[in-house]
Amino acid sequence: MGRSARHVYSDPAAVHALQALAGELPANGRVRLVLKDGGTCEGVVAERATLQVYYDPAERRQGVNGELRLERPDEPDWHRWMWLDEIARVEHLDSTLGSEN
Repeated sequence: MGRSARHVYSDPAAVHALQALAGELPANGRVRLVLKDGGTCEGVVAERATLQVYYDPAERRQGVNGELRLERPDEPDWHRWMWLDEIARVEHLDSTLGSEN
């Protein structure tokens, strides 16, 4: 996805919401994501999502967003990258949220 993003955020409330969302996505956690466009995606979080600084070329400004990679152990060639701001809700399909160090 590179160092640029379609949407970046600098408003404290929006950044806090993205941080909270990242905290709901533990490494190796099996999740179903309900997306803002109405779709869903299910998989295992490859590594804990973190916020990073990106550049929005359309608005010519910097801000934060985060990337997430989902994998499916039963489909080794399948993976999906998505932006944290595309996610409306996280549904946990296992109990790894409390077990990560």
